[in-house]
Amino acid sequence: MTEKRTHIVDAGGKRLGRVASQVAYVLLGKDRTDFSKNTVSNVSVVVENVNDLNISEKKRATKIYDRYSGFHGGRKEESLGELIAKKGVSEALKKAVYNMLPANRLRKNRMKNLIIK
Repeated sequence: MTEKRTHIVDAGGKRLGRVASQVAYVLLGKDRTDFSKNTVSNVSVVVENVNDLNISEKKRATKIYDRYSGFHGGRKEESLGELIAKKGVSEALKKAVYNMLPANRLRKNRMKNLIIK
C-alpha cells in the first residue's frame, strides 16, 4: 500500500466553483495514473485561505440550496449568502465539492479526506 499523499490547494482570490472542481478532481484520484472508479484514493486535500474566495454578490443572492423532508410543506430553501452568514465560507465549499462527487457509497469516505483551513 502506498503512503497517503497530501495535496494543498490555495483558494485565495479564486472562484468557488473552480476551487471545488479542482478539489473534487483530486479527491476522485483522477490526477493519478492508477485511477480506479471503485476505490477511494489515498490522498488528503488541504484547502487554505478559504475566507479569501472570490464569490460575487449576485451568486450569494441567487444560488439556492434546497432540501425536502418528504412531508407537505417540508421544503426548505437557503441562499448561499445565508449559508455563509450562518456557517461560513468553508461550508459553502464543502457543499460545492460534495455535489461534484459521484452520488454513490464512496462519497462520504472521499469527503473525509477534505481538510479546510
